[in-house]
Amino acid sequence: MQHFAFIGLGSNLEDPRSQLHRAFVEIGEMPGTRLVAQSSLYRSAPVGYPDQPDFVNAVAKVATSLTPQALLHALLQIEHRHGRERAFRNAPRTLDLDVLLYDDLQLHEHGLTIPHPQMHLRAFVLQPLLEIAPDCDIPAVGQAQRALQGCQGQVLERLADAA
Repeated sequence: MQHFAFIGLGSNLEDPRSQLHRAFVEIGEMPGTRLVAQSSLYRSAPVGYPDQPDFVNAVAKVATSLTPQALLHALLQIEHRHGRERAFRNAPRTLDLDVLLYDDLQLHEHGLTIPHPQMHLRAFVLQPLLEIAPDCDIPAVGQAQRALQGCQGQVLERLADAA
């Protein structure tokens, strides 16, 4: 069965733009998965731990036959191939991949919460999401566009398309 999911991408180490461009390709190569859309890249300030480089963020939309758990597992494998280390919460990272939405599913289990529990509070997720899904609704939250209005103090810069 075909499902649609949105994946948040972020990087602030080892050429973040290249990390995200490679990750888009790898996401499209996951078993039973096709990359449907990808947003522009956006620069944002770090959240939670400010003493690190700015992040480059984006969102991908995929069509997949993977379960949410299998999708997460495949994304964690991509992170690992990119050298992701989890030194501490909100630490700098080569690549961060998060399952944001999966159809209209609401799920909370160990290691996986859908919709992503912080996505409606982060302009660096909402702006690229709305670029590729302008009418997106977040289950139990509402319109992504309305959520973005609540993030007005967050500075976000859309980057030029060049890698």
